[in-house]
Amino acid sequence: MPRILIIDSDPQTTSWLSGALEEFGFEAETLSDRAAGATRLTRGDIDLVIAELPTTEQDTRGFVQGLRSNNAGTRVILSSAFGTVEDAVEAMRSGASDYLSKPFSWEQVQIAVERCLERVQLESENKALKAALDDRLRFSNLVANNAKMQAIFKTVNAVAATRTTVLLTGESGTGKTLLARAIHSASQRRDEPFIEVNCGALPESLLESELFGHAKGAFTGAVRDREGKFAAADKGTIFLDEIGTSSPGFQVKLLRVLQDRIITRVGDSKNIEIDVRVILATNIDLQKAVEEGSFREDLFYRINVVPLEMPPLRDRTGDIGLLAEHFLRRFCDETGKQIHSFTQAAMHSLMACPWPGNVRQLENVVERAVVLCEGDTIDSEDLPTDLRGPLPHEITPESLVAGDSHLLPLKQALEAPEKLLIERALQHHGGNRQATASTLGINRSTLFNKMRKFDLL
Repeated sequence: MPRILIIDSDPQTTSWLSGALEEFGFEAETLSDRAAGATRLTRGDIDLVIAELPTTEQDTRGFVQGLRSNNAGTRVILSSAFGTVEDAVEAMRSGASDYLSKPFSWEQVQIAVERCLERVQLESENKALKAALDDRLRFSNLVANNAKMQAIFKTVNAVAATRTTVLLTGESGTGKTLLARAIHSASQRRDEPFIEVNCGALPESLLESELFGHAKGAFTGAVRDREGKFAAADKGTIFLDEIGTSSPGFQVKLLRVLQDRIITRVGDSKNIEIDVRVILATNIDLQKAVEEGSFREDLFYRINVVPLEMPPLRDRTGDIGLLAEHFLRRFCDETGKQIHSFTQAAMHSLMACPWPGNVRQLENVVERAVVLCEGDTIDSEDLPTDLRGPLPHEITPESLVAGDSHLLPLKQALEAPEKLLIERALQHHGGNRQATASTLGINRSTLFNKMRKFDLL
């Protein structure tokens, strides 16, 4: 039940108001002294104040600010028997939510009270929704027992509050985008924009315009000025994914942005200052790219301030079960299904998979299993066929051991099943690379690189 505090020196007003409010389901308290009212608010259980207007503008401003400083969420309605339009304007400027001129009717009071309480409820719901979103992105709720992941979370907690540039590396599907969002959520910029740009998905001719914006007439089709992603992310965070695919020309301009925090729109000579946190990600070895001359050395050192390498899922097998259960609960909530666990056989299949598509692929597999499962437990039959049983005879544990009885290096040993999975997916989709990449949970450029590596082109 909403609780309303009435502060008025006129006992007839307080008596009439409290009686009317209680009759319509509100809990009302009355005080005749403004100082006592401010003290009463420190208990934090008042939703709305209806108070008599102080004598001067300065008193009004200080009074309202004092009330709200004791309880910032409290709404204030000011009233006066000698009010003018100027008084009403000053009351609103001082932070009051509404103004009533005496004598007022119950209908006027009811409208003002209900309007204020609706705002209180809306603000409360917005805070709850934001808290729920922040909770989903907070590091403590990311599913990982792996020592490398815990070290990553510890580093991010240390740098989240700064503007330091962060470089996320690792294979596709390891969770770089989720981690970038979590960094933003843990920072003081959490209430500002988070802008994500996939540099690999944009042709070079559009990338600069997309990021820096363009002036009217800069090129054919530029019929008006356009704000770029950097300007849109001002005061917030911009996440540049697949930065390793960017052109040398773009790298020069990005270096200037990182050094001077200044951007220039395409076709314009005016410099625009920005305050933005930059997080970058890549699935290629940038150090090797520098050595090969495809990535600028000075830019590499500029973005390699806090490097975080996301481990592939095959290197954190202890997290597979935790992640699978996490995704199971999430997709059951989304679909309304009552599935409580995986069978031992299904979990064995998940644990045995090399997961070339990493966490993203596992997420897709669990979502598919939830959709197809007709019982209350996910079994092997609910998983894709290539996860249900042992690998073909040519990829047995024995075949992964060299003839001299020494184990092959892990990377080399995992190439055979990875190649097989890609071949199966390509065959299933009739050679369609986009569909294959989607099934495997990787992007097309990663699929193309792996196809070239395994001579599948």
